[in-house]
Formats: sequence, C-alpha cells, structure tokens
Amino acid sequence: MADQPTGNRSAIIAAALIFLGMLIGGYFLPDAVNYLAQYSVWLAVAVGIAFVLAVFLVFWLRGRYQKRHGR
Repeated sequence: MADQPTGNRSAIIAAALIFLGMLIGGYFLPDAVNYLAQYSVWLAVAVGIAFVLAVFLVFWLRGRYQKRHGR
C-alpha cells in the first residue's frame, strides 16, 4: 500500500467515510422515523426521504469535486 499514489488513498478514505456515514445513518433511521411518526407521519416520511436524497447528494458532490480537480 506504500507504493500507491496519494489520490487512491484519499479516494479510499472518502469512500470509507461515506460508507460509515450511510451505515450509521441507516442504523438509526428506523428508530428516528418511528419516534417522529408519533408526532407527525409526514415529518417521519420527510426524514426518510431526506436520508435517501442525502446519499445521492453526497455522491453528486463528490463527483463534482473530482471533476473540478481533474481526477
């Protein structure tokens, strides 16, 4: 791993952080949605949709960053 360029290492770290964030968010999402559904079903649905859209937003932003920096 010592002979890999720095770009590969940063891509691996970014992928690991994105995956870890999705894993933690996905783990707590059902509990959060169930808790919020006690107050408002629409709020619970909005949080679920926001989580799914956030996943795509992160990958879209990552792609823009890579495109802008020529990677």
